[in-house]
Amino acid sequence: MNVILYLLLGLAAGVFSGLIGIGGATIIIPVLVLLFGLSQHTAQGTTLALMVPPIGLLAAWTYYKQGFVDLKIAAIICLGFFVGGLVGAKFAIAVPDQLLRRIFGVVLLLASVKMILAK
Repeated sequence: MNVILYLLLGLAAGVFSGLIGIGGATIIIPVLVLLFGLSQHTAQGTTLALMVPPIGLLAAWTYYKQGFVDLKIAAIICLGFFVGGLVGAKFAIAVPDQLLRRIFGVVLLLASVKMILAK
């Protein structure tokens, strides 16, 4: 298992969450699918599981019952996400609003293009 890489993913997603208010759907899911090779279902279920509680509890349970949640990965990413959120928030308060809007837009655009063009 890639414990260090999953922890770094959680940390990066936490930083982006604190910095520009994104994380699970925009950062973690595409990385789990495109870099770690998880199926879309497993990436979504695992991401929902790491956001519990209370976010996504019933949705994560539904995925879990179908075998689409890896609890070990969710727990490791969650740890990094927790710390990364604090780091990102501390950076965000020092960034001007207009620049923060542009960063957010670029991150969304890059994630969208990558997901659309992925095979």
